[in-house]
Amino acid sequence: MAGDTHGPCGSVGGHHEVVVVGAGQAGLAMAACLQRRGIRPLLLEKHRIGYAWEQQRWDSFCLVTPNWQCRLPDFPYDGSDPQGFMGRSEIVAYLQRFAAGLRAEVREGVSVSRLLQDGDGYRLFTSEGEINARQVVVATGGYHRPRRHALAERLPATLLQLDARDYRNPDQLPPGPVLVVGSGQSGAQIAEDLHLSGRQVHLSVGSAPRSPRRYRGKDVVDWLDRMGYYAMPISDHTDPKAVRGKTNHMLTGRDGGREIDLRRRALEGLQLHGRLQELNSTQIRFADDLAANLDQADAVYCRIRASIDAWIALEGLEAPEEPPYQPCWQPTPGQPQTLDLDAEPLAAVIWCTGYHSDFRWIDVPVFDGSGHPAHERGITPSQGLYFLGLPWLHTWGSGRFCGVADDADYLAEAIRLRLQRRDASQERLECTALLGS
Repeated sequence: MAGDTHGPCGSVGGHHEVVVVGAGQAGLAMAACLQRRGIRPLLLEKHRIGYAWEQQRWDSFCLVTPNWQCRLPDFPYDGSDPQGFMGRSEIVAYLQRFAAGLRAEVREGVSVSRLLQDGDGYRLFTSEGEINARQVVVATGGYHRPRRHALAERLPATLLQLDARDYRNPDQLPPGPVLVVGSGQSGAQIAEDLHLSGRQVHLSVGSAPRSPRRYRGKDVVDWLDRMGYYAMPISDHTDPKAVRGKTNHMLTGRDGGREIDLRRRALEGLQLHGRLQELNSTQIRFADDLAANLDQADAVYCRIRASIDAWIALEGLEAPEEPPYQPCWQPTPGQPQTLDLDAEPLAAVIWCTGYHSDFRWIDVPVFDGSGHPAHERGITPSQGLYFLGLPWLHTWGSGRFCGVADDADYLAEAIRLRLQRRDASQERLECTALLGS
């Protein structure tokens, strides 16, 4: 626990200079950066530190980025395997060790049901009472409510349906074939987890890209980090909206880290389908776009390799050559595009189709028409209200262990300056009052 952490008993009411909502890696990084500046925030955590990593990831889950990229403020990865990939329990332990070194007040088991503006500050309605705050940082991330196909409820009531965050391992599912919908990072990894256990797996493949794991002697993350990709601001991209909406690449840290090639898994018996199109109680129909989707994923894979090749040449580096990529499998033209649920009942459907943000509890006019907060690197138009840990808040790493510290430091300085201006203003008022008396 953090140095001044309390349990859920007692009241958190009263006035606080800075309140941080959420004590995941973003909220904890925020507390550390404020602490550097002599500011002691109150952190409110709905569950407990590390909860999402521990309770909303499957058993074999590993980070996709190497351990050396875990660099929370003044707390880089402290283990013995910097090139490895931490598993679920190791991630939780890393966060808890980081939290233990903070002097912030962290209140676990406290949820916030409403946030509204109150004069020149804010009022938070929590499960432990009302809180007044001069400034508030929302560090709850951007993945709140799982998405499912609009017609998911039409599937048979006897068919088990899970969201990615509720999947743990193959043994929790009834016997029989499993359909995984969505081929992004979670979908591809869960489909592999089931496939490697010997389950019969159907995977609905969408437009998710894929990436090499290692290329020309290094992990691809190492190359892209050297190339400055992870530090590139969202404003430098030609289409920021498109970048923010992109699905994560198929990749895994499992078994020491490797790439995911769905074509190779298809050779082994994993059944690939196109994007899910229609469903009802008796059948599931897929679009005839599997070949195009696999080609599109491979095109991204090859572009990443080409960009590394170009950078190696530009820098004049020595690195081993690798042969061009060649696909090892192609879909059979005219293959059936439907699953007949009467002829081949499924044991389960696992939805890996992303998440919606849910900021309905924030009653402050800082959102666009789609429910996303309007901000400039986390600073909203409402003075004293900030967001941290959102995907692509500023860079690729904004919501990750590698980049959240930079964003937290930026916001901590903005908070310090606002407090300083307020103190200077109060001092001027007091001087004016003294002179006038």
